[in-house]
Amino acid sequence: MTIALIAHDSKKELMVQFCIAYCGILSKHELCATGTTGKLVAEATGLNVQRFLTGKQGGDQQIGARITYNEIDMVLYFRDPLSSSSAQDGDVMTLMRLCDLNNVPMATNVATAEMLILGLERGDLDWRKNIRQGNSLSL
Repeated sequence: MTIALIAHDSKKELMVQFCIAYCGILSKHELCATGTTGKLVAEATGLNVQRFLTGKQGGDQQIGARITYNEIDMVLYFRDPLSSSSAQDGDVMTLMRLCDLNNVPMATNVATAEMLILGLERGDLDWRKNIRQGNSLSL
């Protein structure tokens, strides 16, 4: 599975701590991230993280494009709900819309991220493999 990591500036340390805590699970999967978040996670954990541009330079859009082509299976986007930046809100909403359209699980806080990671470890997200192979999702 491919997991995208994104964090607003005030949540980057939380993302690093989350990745340290779940390094064992994350190491079994492909990771990609926006530039600064990816750099911090890779340095702190030793995990291999494919880095895109920073969020301000278009990294969110690069991840969004990969979601559209079903190249990403999960998004962990630690956002700052108290941020007053409408640009950040727009980026979050765009990625949420793309995740909804493509049935990609997305967490916007650490509690939901933990549920997704633990579910991933249990095999609860294996259905994403069918989507990756071009099969439709049937419930």
